[in-house]
Amino acid sequence: MKNIKSKNKLKNKRVICAMSGGIDSSVAAALLKKAGFEVIGVFMRFWSENRVIGRPNECCSPEAEKRTRKVAKILKIPFYVFDFKKEFEKKVVDYFLDSHKKGLTPNPCVVCNKQIKFGLLLEKALKVNADFVATGHYARTLKKGDKVHLLQGADKEKDQSYFLWQLNQKQLSKTLFPIGRYKKTEIRKLAKKFKLPVFDIPESMEICFIQTSINDFLRKHLFQRKGKIINQQGKVIGKHLGLWFYTIGQRKGLGISGGPYYVLDKKFKKNILIVTKNEKDLFEKELTLKNVNWILGKKPKLPKKIKARIRYRHKPASATLIFQKKTLKLIFNRNQRAITPGQSAVFYKNQEVLGGAIIY
Repeated sequence: MKNIKSKNKLKNKRVICAMSGGIDSSVAAALLKKAGFEVIGVFMRFWSENRVIGRPNECCSPEAEKRTRKVAKILKIPFYVFDFKKEFEKKVVDYFLDSHKKGLTPNPCVVCNKQIKFGLLLEKALKVNADFVATGHYARTLKKGDKVHLLQGADKEKDQSYFLWQLNQKQLSKTLFPIGRYKKTEIRKLAKKFKLPVFDIPESMEICFIQTSINDFLRKHLFQRKGKIINQQGKVIGKHLGLWFYTIGQRKGLGISGGPYYVLDKKFKKNILIVTKNEKDLFEKELTLKNVNWILGKKPKLPKKIKARIRYRHKPASATLIFQKKTLKLIFNRNQRAITPGQSAVFYKNQEVLGGAIIY
């Protein structure tokens, strides 16, 4: 294992490994076992709408649980199932819906990591005297003195550090990312080497608790609040069904002719959706942030220039952070497309995550 020391130092270290039945978490458990940890596999059951749509949450389906049990048996590690349905619904699903009600476009994976995987699971792990929790995230940690630094995963295409910006020092000091120094191609080879029946499992790329489309999910939980669609000149050109059904930069599904049109802004107090025909109008340099979290626990001495991402697949772009009284502004060197309130802006210097905040 690339970032684990000798077995002698680890043979008495207990680690709770979150396992989902996928290739990444399965190989993570195998690497920990090989490195000499006392590994305990845990499968978490999350909230799902299976009563409504006939399918469970992809992250914790019966099939996924069955695969995880099989992997644990192959690895000869203890295996437990934790039922977090109520907590997941309250902390993640309700947050997702409440944010949409406010006209925002939230990222529930960020909240799930903070509140569930590195929150609730870590609490339970410490109660059973575990030394660490581990997950299959493509990210890395590096301890310097009494601080734990969060780094991007070695595989730039799979890096998941963006979703971890809300973690604190207590959480990171008790966290292991066994696959963070590997490329995805290496993980697939390791799955075969360990003879794990997961190397060909397709990856889930969507929000785990939504099995159809986001708008279908929102229609089931949020009422319609129709309003006007206007262009930049203020001319009414259509009607919308509710601002929560739309996101900045959206082109499809607007239901207006003469396009293409793009969602430019949402005026929540007036219940108005503003659109534009010119995609260039979506590009901006500056944004305001709230709920900032610094990985090292306090506001660092910021470098003059950083890199920032405003969504998961956004290529890190050069920017400057500026403190103005009680607000934090992020100014990019070049215009960025569709800066979206509710999404996370995450700050990087070289490969290190400095922190992040919510766009508003």
